[in-house]
Amino acid sequence: MKRICVILFLCLPLLSGIVQGQETITLAQCYEWAHANYPQIRQYGLIGQTEQYNLSNAAKGWLPQLTVNAKATYQSEVTKLPFDTEKLSAVLPGLEIPTLSKDQYQVVAEVNQNIWDGGTIHTTRQLTKAQAAADREQLESDLYALNDRVNQLYFGCLLQEELIRQNGLLQKELQINIDRITAMMENGVANQSDRESMEVELLNARQKEIELKASRVAFSRMLSALIGKPYDKDRILEIPAVPGNPLSAEINRPELKALDAKSHLLDIQNKQITSGLMPRIGAFVQGGYGRPGLNMLEDSFNPYYVAGVRLSWNMGKLYTLKNDRRKVSTNMQQIEVQRETFLFNTSLQLMQQNTEIQKIADLMKADDEIIRLRTSIKNAAEVKLANGVISVTDLIREINSEDLAKQAAAAHRIQHLNAVYNYMYTTNNE
Repeated sequence: MKRICVILFLCLPLLSGIVQGQETITLAQCYEWAHANYPQIRQYGLIGQTEQYNLSNAAKGWLPQLTVNAKATYQSEVTKLPFDTEKLSAVLPGLEIPTLSKDQYQVVAEVNQNIWDGGTIHTTRQLTKAQAAADREQLESDLYALNDRVNQLYFGCLLQEELIRQNGLLQKELQINIDRITAMMENGVANQSDRESMEVELLNARQKEIELKASRVAFSRMLSALIGKPYDKDRILEIPAVPGNPLSAEINRPELKALDAKSHLLDIQNKQITSGLMPRIGAFVQGGYGRPGLNMLEDSFNPYYVAGVRLSWNMGKLYTLKNDRRKVSTNMQQIEVQRETFLFNTSLQLMQQNTEIQKIADLMKADDEIIRLRTSIKNAAEVKLANGVISVTDLIREINSEDLAKQAAAAHRIQHLNAVYNYMYTTNNE
């Protein structure tokens, strides 16, 4: 007894290691991992960076703006006094009235400070935020499509696992009948061909097992690549629970949120058009150096400055105002058409999926009874074979019929779950 206890104690770490090595994952985890692993997820950070750059640039519109201009000109005429300067000099000796040079030079630095811009900067910031929000919603819509791919691979794995399990039960059943026929051969009531017929069926079942396992590996490898996890043949996929609440037909897809964000963006564009029609008020200071300066009668280089308040109003945008409004309105109508088209197609898809769910549910109602009857027929065939009433071929037919019934029931269970979760994906409701 002590020896047995010691052996069990030594085996515990090994057994616990085996159990710990079998990772169990859920469908919800696969959704999360697939999103985190998809390369497009990095666009979230890029959208945020672009938004911050644009907001920072818009805020700089309130900073003083410096411009520097320089020019050199030659004029055909210059300013002159409206009397004869020579006669005036003769009357007033010593009075010299200078003549301006026709070549003139000027360097001007001007600082402008925005006081009121008609709401342009505020609208630009709103437009930047709305554009970033629309980009994020569109990205969320694109990433949501990953859930459908996860569903296909996840339930594909579950279906293959269930079929492999049923195949294992079939092989056990065939092996039991091979042993039974072997015993019958010893009693002289069966021959070698009967046993070989059953062994052929066992070999066929083993070939089918190879195909199913290869398919299971293919699904698992693709799922592992999608979720960014190393392939693990011992990984266990948890079978999702059937939702307890009735399935909702309300559509809450990210595509609709993306369209709402685009509509909001167009509303901001309308405000931007309005702000573009407003006048601008700003203060300015000019500092210059040139010939002549502000005193046009002094033909020499002089510094000068001018300070004041400026009102500017660009009326040219009135020419395009109507078309600008129409463009925004047309884009709004296009978004509404896209929304109606999406809802229409999604509603049709939901009708089809709901019909599929109901069909599989109806098939599942008869699965248990079919399996019970097939098992009863097979058991009766085994008794008949033992009594020499039927041949081994007849028993094989009944065993295969029972196996097909069990495979169909297993497939229906997984297909029903898959159909339900596809419906939930289409509506984005839990």
